[in-house]
Amino acid sequence: MDRYGSYAELRASEVEGRDYRVHLRLADSPFAVVAPHGGRIERGTLPIAEAIAGNEHTYYCFEGIKPRRNYSLHITSDKFDEPRALAAVQRVRTVVTIHGAGGSERVVYLGGLDSALRARIISALDASGFAAAEDPSPTRQGTGKTNICNRGRSGRGVQIELPVGLRKQMFHQSASGLWDPNAIFERFVADVRRVLSE
Repeated sequence: MDRYGSYAELRASEVEGRDYRVHLRLADSPFAVVAPHGGRIERGTLPIAEAIAGNEHTYYCFEGIKPRRNYSLHITSDKFDEPRALAAVQRVRTVVTIHGAGGSERVVYLGGLDSALRARIISALDASGFAAAEDPSPTRQGTGKTNICNRGRSGRGVQIELPVGLRKQMFHQSASGLWDPNAIFERFVADVRRVLSE
């Protein structure tokens, strides 16, 4: 159960710059790549989203930076209404969101209302050696109209869920706690970027 049901509720208790940061880079592209639970909320999703966006696509991340208990900053995707995020996604046709899921499986799960783009990403990842599938979880379908992935101008986007088991494969983890991207990270990013470029 999330502690906050909206950004206004979160902002009343948490301090930007101390508890969380917002990253935003606008681009002239039909796509935005969004990590609504970045930083210490869902580890690894910030660098993945930033790398997929590159300089070509709009990039947004809500980053948890609290010393501990960052999951308290999680606002579910159907209620994620941080104003800079909403303004950014309303400029583009299609939104792709990057999430971290629990679980040790090494599978990329996809949801969202853009079934054509979702299928193209699954096909590209499968061809590259990743296990990719439509998300079987009833709570991660990404089909709500207010889900941040579906709030671009088309009303249809893609939600990508990466379980812990897969995210850990995508980074070298140092003793100091840093997660450094590795070749698996680079391959995943390249696969998704190639689909967006098509």
